[in-house]
Amino acid sequence: MIASECAPYAKTGGLADVVGALPKALRALGHEVIVIMPKYASINTQKYMIHPFLSPMGVWMGNAQEWCAVHAATNDGVPVYFIESNKYFDRYGLYNDASFNDYQDNPRRFGFLTRAGLQLCHDIGFAPDVVHSHDWQAALAPAYLKIWHWNDPVLGGAASLLTIHNIGYQGVYSAASYDYLGLQPGNFTADKFEDHGRINFLKGGIAYADRVNTVSPTYAQETRTPAYAYGLAPYLNDKGENYIGILNGVDYTEWNPAVDTLIPARYTPSDMSGKALCKEALQRRFGLEVNPDIPILGIVTRLAEQKGMHLLAAAIGDIVSQMQLQVVILGSGDKHLETAFGALPARYTGRIGSFIGYNNELAHWIEAGSDFFIMPSLYEPCGLNQIYSLKYGTLPIVRATGGLEDTVQQYDEASGEGTGFKFWEPSSRAIYYAVGWAVSTYFDRRQHIEKMIHKAMVQNYSWDQSALLYVQAYQKALSHKKGENR
Repeated sequence: MIASECAPYAKTGGLADVVGALPKALRALGHEVIVIMPKYASINTQKYMIHPFLSPMGVWMGNAQEWCAVHAATNDGVPVYFIESNKYFDRYGLYNDASFNDYQDNPRRFGFLTRAGLQLCHDIGFAPDVVHSHDWQAALAPAYLKIWHWNDPVLGGAASLLTIHNIGYQGVYSAASYDYLGLQPGNFTADKFEDHGRINFLKGGIAYADRVNTVSPTYAQETRTPAYAYGLAPYLNDKGENYIGILNGVDYTEWNPAVDTLIPARYTPSDMSGKALCKEALQRRFGLEVNPDIPILGIVTRLAEQKGMHLLAAAIGDIVSQMQLQVVILGSGDKHLETAFGALPARYTGRIGSFIGYNNELAHWIEAGSDFFIMPSLYEPCGLNQIYSLKYGTLPIVRATGGLEDTVQQYDEASGEGTGFKFWEPSSRAIYYAVGWAVSTYFDRRQHIEKMIHKAMVQNYSWDQSALLYVQAYQKALSHKKGENR
């Protein structure tokens, strides 16, 4: 696997969780997996026992030779190799500077990462059956395999799988770096890497990959349509059956209230007393009125328009003013949204608490102590927090899109069946009514809430099943590769 981030070493979102967890699940099934990622300045080498492995390593690009070093560690038995290049990775952020401006050399940085990952396979004699690349940052791997390595003794037999974690990020940059990337002039065409005169990493990766997947079945269907695909729907539809959706799994060794060491008290579906203690602790930590009978709505998110947070910001005043409800917020991102959500505790003292930033322990506290968890996303490739919420008996309130649609079962008011509350319209009004529906159920149909909580907590979205589906995808990628070579 080649990826730009991997938990626990470097993380900005769900991509890191997948690259951290999926290799372990594959290894448990008997497969040999290595992970290759950058050695960012932010990675704590001592904490993770990362050690020098290979130096120097030469990497041929299209019009230059680069030199780097390789470091290594193991993540629960999975070898992880870190490409060290002060030129490209010794800087403030993974993708952007402190002002959230993309690094202008990102195409060179991640083109180099991908070439270095393939070079490392050569240097250590690792001949993969499949090169699994993640998102636009590693999307050149399928192209490099077929342009540069088609008759290579180490990489010539390798098939490619490209996973799209979020199609809103495609790696579209100036064509000035095209010669450096070594993709050949004939590939700078509208059906491959050219995008209105610029380079589009993801588009070219889709064209060359033996198989492409995204991280939920519903998102795979959505991204075949212009409304969700950010211009790439025709190219995904051209893949036919070689474009699929595989739902992300979650790591229940970390996200499970029965074993969670970060929360104030542990609990299980058969003994929920610990959840009440978690709720009280959460109310105290956020300065809310301590009252077990008031439901808490939890939010842990990136504060961004994609997450629907601008819609929630417009509705939240009416929600807390007109409903008996408390709200706790943990998130960072858009500065205007940070300001808006950061100001709410002063305006609604004892009813809303917020923490602008990220705190892993606090994320666990919110999952454990809340009664409901809201995700009003405009689109959501998979989403993980709604799956965490299910396990913690914190009923999700979600917009029915992508993985949110696939993992939350709609509440049936007649029978009490379901695991959460879904709405479809991307609007502040729809958010208001969905929250109102959940709150009224909390007070008026308590037996339904308890039935839903129990059903939610016994759902299983572990990596075990998803890993098997990835193995099938690898096998079909290999079949496609062999079919092309016949």
